[in-house]
Amino acid sequence: MQTKIAQLRQQVEAEIGSVTTEDQLEAFRIKFLARKGLVASLFDDLKNVPAPEKPMAGKYLNELRQRTQMLFDEKAASLKSTPHVSAQLDPTLPGRRKFLGTKHPLMQTLDEIKSIFVGMGFGIADGPEIEDDWHNFSALNFPPDHPARDMQDTFFVDRNILLRTHTSPVQIRVMENNTPPIRTIMPGRVYRNEAVSARSLCNFYQVEGLAVDVGITFSELKGTLLSFARRFYGKDIKYRFRPSFFPFTEPSAEMDITCFICRGKGCRMCKQSGWLEILGCGMVDPNVFTSVGYDPEKYTGYAFGMGIERTAALLYGVDDIRLFYENDVRFLRQF
Repeated sequence: MQTKIAQLRQQVEAEIGSVTTEDQLEAFRIKFLARKGLVASLFDDLKNVPAPEKPMAGKYLNELRQRTQMLFDEKAASLKSTPHVSAQLDPTLPGRRKFLGTKHPLMQTLDEIKSIFVGMGFGIADGPEIEDDWHNFSALNFPPDHPARDMQDTFFVDRNILLRTHTSPVQIRVMENNTPPIRTIMPGRVYRNEAVSARSLCNFYQVEGLAVDVGITFSELKGTLLSFARRFYGKDIKYRFRPSFFPFTEPSAEMDITCFICRGKGCRMCKQSGWLEILGCGMVDPNVFTSVGYDPEKYTGYAFGMGIERTAALLYGVDDIRLFYENDVRFLRQF
């Protein structure tokens, strides 16, 4: 029996040294330490050993089992601490580069706009993206038959609930809960059922602004927007105001600047006109003041709004605003 124990001990120590994988280690455990393994089989043979020799044989067998278990545990710990390297992996290859994330160019643009208007004394307000008809249309002087209420322009949840088409509803909420003077911008995401193109999207960001007080004039509106444009686009820009129409402002205007892409020569981005519209604006219509309980004989105010995607395209010279949403790292890495 002692000879068999010595031979098995040599076999255990020889085979544990050649184990290099977890599968080989499991095969070793089954061969030597399992219930029907070689060590257990020697314990079964112990009954055939003469009685005088059994104590000594039992001692040697216990030492063998403890030694085998110890070798198994040490090898298992060693394999866990050693990184697994696939046979198909070349460990001499250079490691993968880790890229640091950066703020999206649209958010960079939005932050810059916020910073400029906050520096001019404006606060910041926000509101829900799912709106009711009153705040999105009726309170803003949209008549019941206005085309913007049609499904071709608006995503309706049901008859009176919709995805907001502009951030103007936040203006109504601000006026409903505050008394003048008010100077606030309203950044946020809006939704319109429009065809996606180089110039328009069905889901985009806006920043609107509102100022209400006694004696506010269109000249103040023009001065505010000109100051913003010169700080944002540069002091050498050319600009113009064109008469326009919005249900919630009267009079209304649109502000254009020289196209950054073609420098006024005409291109796809500016529809060959040489000018790009950057925002719409106007004096708040008296009917809007009446909707929120303000006295239109006492207060006047102005409002304006701009799309962040088009503003960012102008700032960075991008001729297709869809590029901002394609998540192409080669594009985003430039900002």
